[in-house]
Amino acid sequence: MNILVVSDSHGSKEELADLSRMYAGKMDVMIHCGDSELRADDEVLDHFKVVRGNCDMDQRFPETHLEEGDGRRLLVTHGHLYGIKMSLMKLKYKAEELGADMVFFGHSHELGAELMDGILFLNPGSILLPRGRHEKTYALIETTKHKIHVKFLTEKHELVEEIEFDM
Repeated sequence: MNILVVSDSHGSKEELADLSRMYAGKMDVMIHCGDSELRADDEVLDHFKVVRGNCDMDQRFPETHLEEGDGRRLLVTHGHLYGIKMSLMKLKYKAEELGADMVFFGHSHELGAELMDGILFLNPGSILLPRGRHEKTYALIETTKHKIHVKFLTEKHELVEEIEFDM
């Protein structure tokens, strides 16, 4: 399964349009983890599964989204409702409750990926306002039966970091 994950674009459409031009039709799913600050019917979001963040006013975005494919279950949320700036435990409990083996979230604007008790937790960073580093980032995930390969890239599509997890 090939997945693109982006978050925290905060009203900027240019980066999302660029990602759509580059990846639409090449990914199994394209995910936006919230704080787009756009309307749910904005055409720049047409290729994305989008959840609502704390800065999103459009109530048509769901708070969470479940996606299934290739034997994997993905949980998508913004993260603010689960206190992700303090700990991932509430989010871990939600993932376990829903049987998710991958969790994608934003909110902190800090990229990161970790495997906890067989569940991948991934924050793509912010495509507009990064924290903790200077690069504006998104993530590409490629899954196989036994591995998850993660690439963090800049908005200019330059590799920042690459990680592989055994599942």
